[in-house]
Amino acid sequence: MSIEIWYVLAGLLILIGLAGTILPAVPGVPLVFAGMLLAAWAGGFTRVSVWTIVLLGVLTIIAVVLEIVASAIGTRRTGASWLAFAGAGIGTVVGIFGGIIGLVLGPFVGAVIGEWLATRNMPQATRAGVGAAIGFIVGTAAKLALCFAMLGIFVTAILID
Repeated sequence: MSIEIWYVLAGLLILIGLAGTILPAVPGVPLVFAGMLLAAWAGGFTRVSVWTIVLLGVLTIIAVVLEIVASAIGTRRTGASWLAFAGAGIGTVVGIFGGIIGLVLGPFVGAVIGEWLATRNMPQATRAGVGAAIGFIVGTAAKLALCFAMLGIFVTAILID
């Protein structure tokens, strides 16, 4: 395959990954990283070094972890029980299959159910659900910010010779 095809494929992975930072069921940041890795490899790691790729990989791992635990952390900030914390995490995973609405409602519903099971107190359970939803939104914003930071590092590495 010619090198241009590798760069086009890398660009497509990056674009799909950027969309995936918001869209459900698309592993956004890992796809962005895969595109950057492919472009660096296609260029023989001359402009984008292996150390830059390692840094981008670390940022990818941080983004993935944030995505998974953000709703659960938001839940804990409301003083919720460990069941609400676990429910938010489970709701996030289940919500992936429900599209954008599922991704927002999943952590909320999971936290509400978990907190209600623990306390039988619906106002507290609702607070836990709101905390989970806020955590999801903050996590998505952080993931998007990390993705753009990765793009900035990547473009800087390409431009600096």
